[in-house]
Amino acid sequence: MKNIIKLIVDDSGNGQRIDSYIAYNDNELSRTRVKNLILKKSVKLNNSILENPSKKIFSGDEIVLNIPEPKKASLKPYKYKLDLVYEDDDLLVINKSSGISIHPGAGNYDKTIVNALIDYCKNNLSTIGDELRPGIVHRIDKDTSGLIVVAKNNFTHEHLSSQFKKHTIKRVYQTLIWGKLRPQNGKIQTLIKRSSKNRQLMEVGVLKGKKAITNYNTLEIFENNKTPTFSFVECILETGRTHQIRVHMSYKGNNILGDKKYKKKFKKLKKIDEELKKVILNLNRHFLHAKTLGFIHPKTGETLEFSSKLPYDLDKVLKMLRNTNK
Repeated sequence: MKNIIKLIVDDSGNGQRIDSYIAYNDNELSRTRVKNLILKKSVKLNNSILENPSKKIFSGDEIVLNIPEPKKASLKPYKYKLDLVYEDDDLLVINKSSGISIHPGAGNYDKTIVNALIDYCKNNLSTIGDELRPGIVHRIDKDTSGLIVVAKNNFTHEHLSSQFKKHTIKRVYQTLIWGKLRPQNGKIQTLIKRSSKNRQLMEVGVLKGKKAITNYNTLEIFENNKTPTFSFVECILETGRTHQIRVHMSYKGNNILGDKKYKKKFKKLKKIDEELKKVILNLNRHFLHAKTLGFIHPKTGETLEFSSKLPYDLDKVLKMLRNTNK
């Protein structure tokens, strides 16, 4: 059963964007929700289906919204022990392990963080956006470990999404890269777009793409005659584009250790401690960890900040490099 809302545009809406006008005149619908309804062809303007959220409207126009009942997610619960860092009635913060996807996708529909959340939270997750991503405000890659925040209700989801869009969320990552960044500390600012050669990859765009900004600081450099040169780097995101850090490090010529998608051909590991070589070659993931996550709580207004230690497999590589660097 659908909930139908009809609006006749008054003089105050003359020349306004339709998404802004609807959100202003219906307190229960956010602009994000209105935009999603329009993109899903659930809004008519003067009896014609609308597909453009920025369409200008004029006095006397008739708007009809067909708001569908929330779909029951066709997702199976997954018994998986979530590493909960924080939880309250509105949200939870998870320390995600490497090797598990955030949400269902091709080839994996029932063993993801979303499936685990359905098992843990039951129906207490936000329903904004894609029905296969209840509660999911942002993502990190399957082989990236670290912190993500999950929304239990739509108010929290929209508030957190707004913070992400305004780039006020604090996100700090740690990574180990081949070679040395030049300069060792700085800012990478480019456009990022989907690769024209491989749709599963992203790349730096010259004229097309979305603005992507990564601030970085080199924390340690491992450089001696026993190992190739590596750098342990902290990345602070201003934006959060798909694969942003991985693309930016590759763009600088300093790929992330273990990154199978954005790797470049390196010389064979000849002059290297055999034990370290074994650990590096057997690393079954890329060396990227979402260490710090900070945001304003949507309900309380409190500033929250969480931190996560490097997982054992990554920390082991660092410790071995430090030992060879002595």
